[in-house]
Amino acid sequence: MKRHMRMSAAVAALAGVSLLATACAGGAGSTAPADEESPAAATETGRVAISYPGGIAVLDPETLEVVDEFETEEFTRLNPFGDGRTIAVTTSEGFQMLDTAEPALTDALFEATTAGHVVIHGENTVLFDDGTGTTTIVPTDGFAEGYDALPESTTYTADAAHHGVSIVLEDGTLVTTVGDETSRSGAMALHAHDDHWDEAAASAECPGIHGEGTAADEAVIFGCENGALLFKDETFTKLTAPDAYGRMGNAFVSETSPIVVGDYKNDPDAEGYLLSAVTLIDTAAETLEVVELPAEVRYTFRDIARGPGDLAYILSTDGQIHVLDPETGELTESYPVIDPWEGPAEWRDAHPAIKVDGDIAYVTEPAANSVHAVDLTTGEVIASVELDHTPNELAVAIG
Repeated sequence: MKRHMRMSAAVAALAGVSLLATACAGGAGSTAPADEESPAAATETGRVAISYPGGIAVLDPETLEVVDEFETEEFTRLNPFGDGRTIAVTTSEGFQMLDTAEPALTDALFEATTAGHVVIHGENTVLFDDGTGTTTIVPTDGFAEGYDALPESTTYTADAAHHGVSIVLEDGTLVTTVGDETSRSGAMALHAHDDHWDEAAASAECPGIHGEGTAADEAVIFGCENGALLFKDETFTKLTAPDAYGRMGNAFVSETSPIVVGDYKNDPDAEGYLLSAVTLIDTAAETLEVVELPAEVRYTFRDIARGPGDLAYILSTDGQIHVLDPETGELTESYPVIDPWEGPAEWRDAHPAIKVDGDIAYVTEPAANSVHAVDLTTGEVIASVELDHTPNELAVAIG
């Protein structure tokens, strides 16, 4: 049965514009060239940002030299906005925009009681407020003319607040999680019509739903405590884990590959955050496989990224980047980068992270207060910097 949900009255008129996106992912902010006089055209893009207790540093992507630093809260999260320039900083007040080109920690703020996931896809960047269950859909190029005013946006508010995530597909379909403050059960797909949202499909087969990734042909994957939930062609399909408790919480994707690499945990009582297996989800064949990693390869949710050749790159506690072929599940290369490290006691604690932009991986080494740039085509460390602070969160202003 279809349900009807009211759209925010103040922004209902914008739904046809901001939801009906057609550009491919990764092109947001570049489909319409900025005017030569605009802020976006006048400054450098693609910089790296790291957070540390009480601050954020913006680094040059080639030399890793610190371009500027800004005071902020004790702990913040960093999320690319998708325009090649902006980072969405999650603070206690909401999503604050960091302009890495100027650079400046701007006054542009999407208010949220509990700022959560940020998802980039097509022409939209989607913000989720865990404290209210509100999804805010923003044109990814919304800050092309600067940060003096917030771009127009569209909102959808879930029936109950929860730790959730949403994505807007190219045809305007909003796919969003379902849950409340005590549990999460699944997801639904919604279509925008004038001043309301119509439910087109739903699934309650994803307990503990968390995380999101979009593979080739806009196949969307969510992680569950017993496998994964796939949405494609207007239909949800449950992919069951081989273990009764088989949690996938984060999806690492390439939009040119049908295969999703996910993290995996099969012991709900296990202490710590180190993991020793990955899931390989073929969204075309609709299959889920668990691959156990060698004993020396351990990682956390911050330590997998997709990169050149649609391969997966795992930053392991042995200090190496291990290259995983998602087609075969085999490790094909290993590149030494940092010293061996131990897993964090709490997920927020500073520990190594990896982010990829093109052929370059950026790797943090908190024990040495350092950041490194690695050429993933050769495994060579091409730049390193020692900071005055211990790096925690890491983001690259991709576009």
